[in-house]
Amino acid sequence: MDNKRLAQITLVTLLALGCILVLWPFVAAILFAAVICVTTWPLYERLSVRLRGRTGLAALLMTALLIMLALVPMAYLAANVADVVPGLVDSVGTLLGNVPDTAPAWLQNIPFVGSQLNDYWHDLASNRDAVNKLLQQLVEPARMVLLKTVTLTGQGLLQMVLSLFVAFFFYRDGPQMVARLQTAGRRLGGEMGEQMLVLTRNTVMGVMIGIVGTAVAQALVMLTGLLIAGVPAPVLLAAATFFLSMVPVGPPLIWAGAGFWLFEQGQTGWAIFMVLWGLLLVSSVDNFLKPLLISRTSSLPILLITLGVFGGVLAFGFIGIFLGPTLLALGLVLAEKSTAPRS
Repeated sequence: MDNKRLAQITLVTLLALGCILVLWPFVAAILFAAVICVTTWPLYERLSVRLRGRTGLAALLMTALLIMLALVPMAYLAANVADVVPGLVDSVGTLLGNVPDTAPAWLQNIPFVGSQLNDYWHDLASNRDAVNKLLQQLVEPARMVLLKTVTLTGQGLLQMVLSLFVAFFFYRDGPQMVARLQTAGRRLGGEMGEQMLVLTRNTVMGVMIGIVGTAVAQALVMLTGLLIAGVPAPVLLAAATFFLSMVPVGPPLIWAGAGFWLFEQGQTGWAIFMVLWGLLLVSSVDNFLKPLLISRTSSLPILLITLGVFGGVLAFGFIGIFLGPTLLALGLVLAEKSTAPRS
C-alpha cells in the first residue's frame, strides 16, 4: 500500500471518528426520532397526500401533533411532579410515624386473617421505637428514588424536545433517506439487505405499538377508576400512568397511592375499590394487551422488553423507556433472521 492510499484511509478514519464524537451526545435523540418516524410514517404519508405533496408542511404538522400529544402532557406532568413529590414524601413519613396503637375496625373484621393482622399491628405498635427507626430507613431511600424520578423526568423532557426537532427533518427528508438506505442495503446484502430493512421497520412498529398502545389503554382504565372514586387531578394521574406503565412496576405506584389517599381521607370503601380496580383491571391490561399487540408483527419475549426498559433508562435516560426494548427486540429479530438456515 503506497503512502497516498494510507493517507487517504487515515484521513477518512479520522473524519469518521470526528463525526461520531460530534454526534455521540445526540445518538439517543436521533435513534428515538427515527423510531417515532418509522412508527408514525403511515399517518405522515396520508397527511402528505392530503397536502398534495407539500412535505415541509406535512412534517411541520406532524411535529406539532406530536408536541401536543406527547410533549405538552409530559411538561405538565414534570412540573407537577416536581412540586408534589417532596411534600408527598414528608406527608407519608409523618403519617407512618403516627400510627395508632389500635388497628382500625375494618382491618380486624377481614375474614380469616383479621385477627392475625390485628395481632401483628399490636406487636408493631408496642415496639414503636424500632418501627420508627425502620420507617426512617425506608422513607429516606424512597425520597431519593422519587427525587431521581423528578430529575429523570426533567431530562426526558429535554430529550423529547430534541427528538421531535430531529423528527421534523426525518419526516421532511424521509423519502430520500429511505431510498439511500435501500440502495445501501442492496449493495451490502443484496436481497437479504432489503429484507432486513423491512424486518427492521416491522419490528420497530410492533414494539412501539405494543408499548404505547398498552400505556394508552392502562391510562384510560386508570382515568375511569379515578373518576369513579372521586380522586382529585385524575387527568394528571392518568398521564403519569401512561408514562409509568412502560415500567413494569409503574402503575401500582399510582393506584396504590390513590388508594392510600382515599384511606387517609376516611373513605375506606373507595380505597379498597381503588386498589382492586388497579390490581384487577389496570395492571392486568399489561398482561394480555402488550403481548397481543406486539405479536401482530413479531413474537418477542416479555423478559426482553422488561430488560430493555431498565437498561434503556440507564443507558439513554427517560427516552430509553421506549428506545431500550425496541433496540433489544430489533437485535434479537435480526440475529434470528441472519442465523436462520436458508431454504
